[in-house]
Amino acid sequence: MCRCFSCVQCTGGWIAFYQAAANTHYTGPVKQHHSKQQPPIWLFDLDNTLHDASSAVFSRLSGAMTDYIVQHLGLPRQEANDLRVHYWRRYGATLLGLEKHHGIRAAHFLAQTHQLPGLEAHLRMPACDRAALKRLPGRKFILTNAPADYAKRVVTALDLASCFEGIISIEGMRVFGDLRPKPDARMLRVVLARHRLPAHRCVLIEDTLANLKTARAAHLRTVWMQSYLKHNPHGPEAGAHLHSRPAWVCARIRRLRALHAVFIPGP
Repeated sequence: MCRCFSCVQCTGGWIAFYQAAANTHYTGPVKQHHSKQQPPIWLFDLDNTLHDASSAVFSRLSGAMTDYIVQHLGLPRQEANDLRVHYWRRYGATLLGLEKHHGIRAAHFLAQTHQLPGLEAHLRMPACDRAALKRLPGRKFILTNAPADYAKRVVTALDLASCFEGIISIEGMRVFGDLRPKPDARMLRVVLARHRLPAHRCVLIEDTLANLKTARAAHLRTVWMQSYLKHNPHGPEAGAHLHSRPAWVCARIRRLRALHAVFIPGP
């Protein structure tokens, strides 16, 4: 049986599917895990949740996207960079603006901008978090706006490939033909239904508040991962109050190993 989870045979559609706590801070609803309760289904964001993408990835990705716009739209570099940022702020992803206004093919853009030679040598995560993640009970998936090939490289380099049942990547986030990455609520409902993941059992661990807000409205439980936010001063959470907990955040943590101590009650 094919185990790639990215072909039509495996998924029936455009899906890419791959196979406590010192110095840790958590707040929010907490209770002890009971042996008779089913463990949660964990949905993990990838960049700046499992690893420090602000240091290792984001600047290179931004440069690669700007280079792509220069090459394919024929703009001077500064204009290309401004357009990249404009589409990111307006649509939540540069790709959406390029696809909508310039007819750029998503697959080509993602393949060209996420090559990142030597990426693996720069990826880091605390060994204690890796060990804790492997011990965490329950099914575990990656839910990322990144492309499948990139996500597989990161997960493999972090020695987490055996930890996750699958990777739900941006290729699997089309709804009625339109690309709908996080935080799109329609995509989230479709993805959960497609993979038969009951929303009330799912916990999303994310660094981006907008994604957590949508997930909470869809009846998922939410954990705000804050460990790497200070490394990304220009990211979407710039200026966020890290010591507060928005109403749509069930808990906030600074290390993944804190998940063992946090059992989040249902809606």
